[in-house]
Amino acid sequence: MSAKIKYTDEPLGEAQVIPDFLPSPAELAFREEGVKVTLALSKKSVEFFKSEATKHHTQYQRMIRRLIDAYVDAQTPTRRQTGSHT
Repeated sequence: MSAKIKYTDEPLGEAQVIPDFLPSPAELAFREEGVKVTLALSKKSVEFFKSEATKHHTQYQRMIRRLIDAYVDAQTPTRRQTGSHT
């Protein structure tokens, strides 16, 4: 059995106000800027992504975009690690 807690009405000591350090909702909703492109893909590729997107309840275009972003990240390790845009 756990011990009972006894509450008292004593002062807690000096309180210190801590500045808000959490990101704002706008920062949490950040979306990377997109650029619209026209791209011809093979029928089998589009069918694959549409099928997988349905299984995972997402959009197939989003899956393709994330795949391309992952490829770019893998090809530019210094940009990803340092945050440099050179």
